[in-house]
Amino acid sequence: MLKKVLIITYYWPPSGGVGVHRCLKFAKYLRHYGWEPIIYTAKNANYPYFDETNFKDIPEGITILKHKIIEPFSAFKLLSGRKKDDSSNPVYVRDKKQSIIDKLAIWIRGNFFIPDARSLWINPSIKFLSKYINENHIDAILSDGPPHTNTAIACKLSKKYNIPWLADFQDPWTQVDYYKLLKLTKYADKKHKKMEQEAFKTASKITIASPTWKNDIEKIGAKNVDVIYWGFDEDDFKNRKIEQSNKFIISHSGQLGFDRMPDIFLKVLHDLKNEIKDFNNNLQINLAGNVDYSVIDCIKSNNLIENTTLFGNINRQKALDLTINSNVLLLPLNKAENAMGRIPGKLFECIASRKQILCLGPNNSDVYKIIEPLNCGKSFEYNDYIGIKNYISKQYAEYLSKTNCTINSNIELYSVNNQTKKIAEYLFEITK
Repeated sequence: MLKKVLIITYYWPPSGGVGVHRCLKFAKYLRHYGWEPIIYTAKNANYPYFDETNFKDIPEGITILKHKIIEPFSAFKLLSGRKKDDSSNPVYVRDKKQSIIDKLAIWIRGNFFIPDARSLWINPSIKFLSKYINENHIDAILSDGPPHTNTAIACKLSKKYNIPWLADFQDPWTQVDYYKLLKLTKYADKKHKKMEQEAFKTASKITIASPTWKNDIEKIGAKNVDVIYWGFDEDDFKNRKIEQSNKFIISHSGQLGFDRMPDIFLKVLHDLKNEIKDFNNNLQINLAGNVDYSVIDCIKSNNLIENTTLFGNINRQKALDLTINSNVLLLPLNKAENAMGRIPGKLFECIASRKQILCLGPNNSDVYKIIEPLNCGKSFEYNDYIGIKNYISKQYAEYLSKTNCTINSNIELYSVNNQTKKIAEYLFEITK
């Protein structure tokens, strides 16, 4: 008989974006390893993206509990004049220069909604789930944050009912790259850190998405921490069609904010257009997702707009098609203090596509330590003009000679199936 784990997650289909896939993929495979997932998620959530294609990964017959949520972001859109369907992140991805309203909204979000903009969901969720737990047996709780509203709900329930709790972190809490951009008061900063420490002390087990971040949170008090990578799902790449193209395609999927400005990379492409015959005719840059206006301006200033297609937000299936039909996959890491541990979820899909990855970020980062042994790409500092230029030139030469071969490395370690197996083992450990 399967044990039961209550998974507390804000993101769930029809949500799009990368955040939904952490718990969705855990739920997809947990039954294989002795656990029946019970999902608790938000009703009428104001998701930044919607993607109906994610419904296919929900296990048949799974219990899904939903409770309504009140979110302040709708009010922010009304005040700022943003369109109802505008999913841009006003912290990193802007359609224009930040207005006073944008800055005020970010300040209010950081100081009045703690730990995040979904905080009004905490107390109603405790009441709703307490009733469910009183009437149904639960062996363990698993939460995923951010949003750390999930973490706060799980923490309170674990303490109230003495249920073992695995706290999973996609990103750190007070060490996350955008934490300082919230312009927190001393009171708000103190409250964030108090809630974080309470979570560290209450959780039976903590998992986080990278080795560097594991070390970072251990330094501020986290115990019994292990790494769970995002991973890739083998099912996403079965029977996916590769389309032949005569273009040299460089692609990026996901948000491309000002904190990932690839200015030197774009300068390299500009110079190669002037130096190599037919490079201009052959070059195709595909950008899927929201792109900050400053990045678009940089593309224009480097005379690359004619080579660039801005797809905007597309569903995940189309994004995967873009990935497997590229010559080079651009993977810029955040220009932030914690970039050493930043492992974007899409890295593993890039690996699974078996195409070349061009990472921009600090030397010896966690991404570097993954792609170098697999021989599936290279990592360069953002300002390494020579390194980036030599790499692009090499990939372009292989494209011309039609020897741009796919990567054949052993990558099974990074499958979602294997990562979920580890989650199941941790759940058994904390419920002994």
